[in-house]
Amino acid sequence: MTEHRFPIRVRPAARRPTVGGQWDGRLGPALIVAVAAPAVDGKANEAVRRALADALGVHRRHITIVAGARSRDKLVAIADPPADLTSTLRRLTGEQRQ
Repeated sequence: MTEHRFPIRVRPAARRPTVGGQWDGRLGPALIVAVAAPAVDGKANEAVRRALADALGVHRRHITIVAGARSRDKLVAIADPPADLTSTLRRLTGEQRQ
């Protein structure tokens, strides 16, 4: 089984959930994930997994928070990533192909 890891920056208790944009965080350039759930009792983490699953076209069970479970800066892993995951992440972060 292969996996793809990348950093994210979470904005809990956002007015509306979105996935997109880039944040220069402590783990490097990170995908911004805004969720409506508050950062209480793991609710935001579960909302992050749902939002990423929808945005990336993968099953929620394939998404794991590897580091930063109690932080806004997280490292996530996608198990069995789709072939177009890298291009999808570039599109969502606004990176241009070189």
